Amino acid sequence: MAEDANSLISKARQALLANNALVSMMYLDRVQDDYSRPVVKSLLAYCLAKEKRQFQKALSLCAEALREDPTDPEHYYHLGRIYLLATKKDFAIAAFRKGLKVKRYEPIVNELTRMGLRNKLVFDGLPRNHALNKLAGLVLSRVGAR
Repeated sequence: MAEDANSLISKARQALLANNALVSMMYLDRVQDDYSRPVVKSLLAYCLAKEKRQFQKALSLCAEALREDPTDPEHYYHLGRIYLLATKKDFAIAAFRKGLKVKRYEPIVNELTRMGLRNKLVFDGLPRNHALNKLAGLVLSRVGAR
């Protein structure tokens, strides 16, 4: 049964790569015995967000997967994509960056590149559009410290 579950998970990943979350969810439904596996939770979370717009349930499933396996960057990738679907870009960027700290994962790099990578704030306590952050960012960029 484990090999069968692994092949279904692989097919679910392939369906997601083809941007077909509904088919992916159908494969994951057939792996019902392995819902306890973090990878299944993570994949299912993204499918729920994409197809059914159930963001809260998706976020809690993905957080569960991360608690069980915090060393897999794929979970951070799915978490970031869920945040993007929920139009929470700042949270998505933070999730992607955490995933990259764990391990370099090409889909995360591609997603950040597609989004247009931004530098971290100079002053975390202030909003991005605050004058001090803008001015300090410009000065550091011109000096070459960024």
